[in-house]
Amino acid sequence: MTSPPCPPPPSLRATSPWRGRIVRPVAPDMPIDPVGKSSPTPRQSIIRLQRSALPPISHRMASLLDPTARGRVILVGAGPGDPGLLTVRAVEALKTADVVVHDGLIDPRVLDIAPPGAQRISVAKQRARHTLPQEAINALIIAHVKTGAIVIRLKGGDPFVFGRGGEEVEAVRAAGLPVEVIPGVSAALGCAAEAMLPLTHRDHSSAVSFVAGQCKGLDEQNWAGLAGQGRTLVIYMGIATATDIADKLMADGVAPDMPVAVLERGTLQGSRAIRTLLADLGAMVTREAVKSPAIIVVGEVVELSYAQDKLARWARIAEAAA
Repeated sequence: MTSPPCPPPPSLRATSPWRGRIVRPVAPDMPIDPVGKSSPTPRQSIIRLQRSALPPISHRMASLLDPTARGRVILVGAGPGDPGLLTVRAVEALKTADVVVHDGLIDPRVLDIAPPGAQRISVAKQRARHTLPQEAINALIIAHVKTGAIVIRLKGGDPFVFGRGGEEVEAVRAAGLPVEVIPGVSAALGCAAEAMLPLTHRDHSSAVSFVAGQCKGLDEQNWAGLAGQGRTLVIYMGIATATDIADKLMADGVAPDMPVAVLERGTLQGSRAIRTLLADLGAMVTREAVKSPAIIVVGEVVELSYAQDKLARWARIAEAAA
């Protein structure tokens, strides 16, 4: 028969809040005495000390390296469209999902990586029409995390490049919940690579800038010095305002004959890469019936790409008609 544990010293016996209570075991390797009291093993005592030294989980970054961590959100960059451009880490994260909150342009094959039982929630955004406002998306993510779910926030491109990932991270951290970000191939990088368009080049461009053509209103944005000789400008969400963008850049001193490319549906089925000169940008978008998603690239590097020269084509047609 196992001997009962040694009683606490007299100085502690009278003041201990646990006097007379039954303490249940906290781990399988903790032996139980005949009257139901627990006696920690040396290993369990060490674990207790280690845990007491750690900050609460809400103040730590949860990681895929800790598979036992529950109740967390992982922002995952889904890349520009082609599932083959997902990172290995993104695939690993998707396989752990209980809930997937995703953008509208995510390839169904990417969503299929998540477990069959995972809940899939679309928060698709279109120009001037959002399924949910950003504040509601933040609240949706937080509500699911608080149930103990692993929430994958799946975003096209990279979460921190015009993906509002920064706003969502702020909201989750403000709620005291763990969050992790897995980067993705941005639309600019993926679309440019497909079109063989180098965004930088030792002979043509030593700087590249990324701007939004519609986020907070074109008039509020200062693009001075971002485009011109020796520089590359990449414009997201600029198809609807292409004519205004061309006028703005030319007013800032960019030459009207600066090469410009439009990369439509990059890495997706039906993608197109077309080019013209800056003065013809708005007209080309209309003639070619360009639709979003698409990015605009302004700079000399455009001439190195595989993009089809649409202005030259129309010039040939005009010459033939004459």
